[in-house]
Amino acid sequence: QVQLVESGGGLVQAGGSLRLSCAASGRIFSSYTMGWFRQAPGKEREFVAAIRWSGGSPYYSDSVKGRFTISTDNAKNAMYLQMLSLKPEDTAVYYCAAGNTILRARTLSQYDYWGQGTQVTVSS
Repeated sequence: QVQLVESGGGLVQAGGSLRLSCAASGRIFSSYTMGWFRQAPGKEREFVAAIRWSGGSPYYSDSVKGRFTISTDNAKNAMYLQMLSLKPEDTAVYYCAAGNTILRARTLSQYDYWGQGTQVTVSS
């Protein structure tokens, strides 16, 4: 079993930055894919970024490429999402996820474990 807990969300003005953290516990293998998803009010949960738990091969959705950076720190059992140049359309609940799946997994069903989410609100 894997447990995931997100933190770091908050309210920020457009153009600002935030760093989200995902604390992981349990049995996570280096081959696992770790992902970030987000869900805005009234919309479906969507893929944001993914990376191997070992830290290799980050992969991003087109909407965040160049602004967000995903990373892992195995020594701290953590994953991060550094978000720069935030826009009001980035407002959503952000979820971290883990799964024994392909690297470029971008659908919900490809992930086995989920956190409870952290709210990010970007004001204009």
